Amino acid sequence: MTFIDGFHDPAIARSISERIARTSTKPAQFMEFCGSHTHALLRHGIRELLPPTITMRSGPGCPVCVTSTHDIDVAIALAMTPGVIVATYGDLVRVPGSHCSLEQARAAGADVRVVYSARDALAIAEQNPSRPLILIGIGFETTAPTVAASVLEASRRQLRNYHILSLLKVTPPVIQALLSLGEVHIDGIICPGHVSVVTGTEPYESLPARFGVGCAVAGFEPLDILRAIELLVQQHESGTPSVANTYTRAVTPEGNKAAQEHMGRVFTSCTADWRGIGMVPLSGLGVRHEFERFDALAIFEVDVQMAAEPPGCRCGDVLRGSLLPSDCPLFGAACSPQRPVGPCMVSQEGACAAHFAYSLHA
Repeated sequence: MTFIDGFHDPAIARSISERIARTSTKPAQFMEFCGSHTHALLRHGIRELLPPTITMRSGPGCPVCVTSTHDIDVAIALAMTPGVIVATYGDLVRVPGSHCSLEQARAAGADVRVVYSARDALAIAEQNPSRPLILIGIGFETTAPTVAASVLEASRRQLRNYHILSLLKVTPPVIQALLSLGEVHIDGIICPGHVSVVTGTEPYESLPARFGVGCAVAGFEPLDILRAIELLVQQHESGTPSVANTYTRAVTPEGNKAAQEHMGRVFTSCTADWRGIGMVPLSGLGVRHEFERFDALAIFEVDVQMAAEPPGCRCGDVLRGSLLPSDCPLFGAACSPQRPVGPCMVSQEGACAAHFAYSLHA
């Protein structure tokens, strides 16, 4: 048996699910913030193990999905700038903008290259010293330290052609924004695992007292998630919301200080545009003035008109947790992974893609 097999033990899973069923006497609605948790819940059939008193909703935890159409349009405009190389992570290439996607811009002649890391983008910049390279920086606190490290490395190497478009976002402010909206009643949140490795659990400490919701940080294996749900049920039943950590093998209260330091050196907090939610103060990461020469928006002029959302797309509602993917009229018919209308069906972390893969064809 490998280490990870212990987190898939069916006997333990049954035991936890039985305890949840015995304990859960009041209706409760929990939100898994992270897109990877959404996929894990569906892939492992965890929703089917829960009693009817518990409802799960998916949140805005897919960084590609929450990138606004306007920001996609900006990335496409940069890609269409003569001589520019745009480097991006794979999921973003197929996300529709107002008029096309980065994939379609590439077909029209733009030099758009898929990379697996910021280090790959640095290498392309070194190999093409006469051409500006722009890395589309997308992601949450998990990705931001690596993008920051690439800027610091580009500065050390004196790479004058390396730039980033920072569409990076941080999660605690948008969790607060969602709870403040009050559109969807939430009794507890499964806090993101990978993000919490960097941030630690401290950013969630104000949520129970301010909003009356329980929080549980979870890993991505079945027992991780079931244990987090069990703790949220206990908090809900007792009326004592708090912050629990079921991912102690990776997450500490203070988080990864080195990663936080890298982010702090290169980025500063700014307002960010979240699809379906809008402008959220202090939820974005803008490039600090001292690194402005690496900021694509400070170097290149971009003229982007008001963004046009895809007709009929309900991704914004899905990201707020107010709509189940299967309740969207386009789901599985006009919108599928092969012909996506919105980003939630494109990204590997998207809720619509998860429901299509594990529910529609289960």
